[in-house]
Amino acid sequence: MSVEILTYGALGARLNISPVAARSLARRLRLPRSLSDDGKALVSVDLAEIRHTPQPLGRRQADDVAQWAAKVAVLETEIAQLEARAAGHRADFEHERGRADRLMAELLQARAESTAAREAAARLEGEVAVLRTAVRTGGSNENHGHSARRVGHLAASLVESDRKAASG
Repeated sequence: MSVEILTYGALGARLNISPVAARSLARRLRLPRSLSDDGKALVSVDLAEIRHTPQPLGRRQADDVAQWAAKVAVLETEIAQLEARAAGHRADFEHERGRADRLMAELLQARAESTAAREAAARLEGEVAVLRTAVRTGGSNENHGHSARRVGHLAASLVESDRKAASG
């Protein structure tokens, strides 16, 4: 009957159990404890009196391991499905973003064309107004020749604007 003073780690190593299990055993058996200079707990124990055999991995623990393994497998499957779904959503997003970029470019082009068309219409309306005033104010031959040239320019401008609109 020799009493030894051991730490929980040393006791666990001697009994083939973990330090946590050794601490639990020391508490259960109400073994005297003290603190060492470095702050570790020391247990006074007579190993000949302790008849402790480590318990084999119980059936319940094995079942728990199997249940957790099954849950992990299910979660891994769900993760794979979610990743596949996320990849599909990402592809849809990229497609729609490209489509939105193309529509924005078309919109900007249409806006530029409508601005140019408004400017051309305003210019042509101005020329028509000048021709109308020239026709109202004067009826001379000299004025008539000038008006005819302006009408020719106006017709040419109309044809040119029409061609631009048709090709654009």
